[in-house]
Amino acid sequence: MKYVLLYESPPELDMEAIQTHFPAHRARWREFSEAGTLLAIGPFADPRDGAMAVLTTREAAEELATGDPFVLNGLVARWSIKEWNEALL
Repeated sequence: MKYVLLYESPPELDMEAIQTHFPAHRARWREFSEAGTLLAIGPFADPRDGAMAVLTTREAAEELATGDPFVLNGLVARWSIKEWNEALL
């Protein structure tokens, strides 16, 4: 079982704020990657569609989201976690 963290973009994207908070956002997810709990992360091709991350535990997904500078600074409208049954390793 893997856990997909989904971020929904707000109606208006604040690209200046995204650029401002991106270094802290990247540092945050690098911690999870180095710990082995974050397997993949990134925005969709159209940033208005949001972004997603794949993690090894629900706890890690919740922790990543609740402390993410993008979430804390209002650059994410909503986030959710879905359980995912990975079929191909």
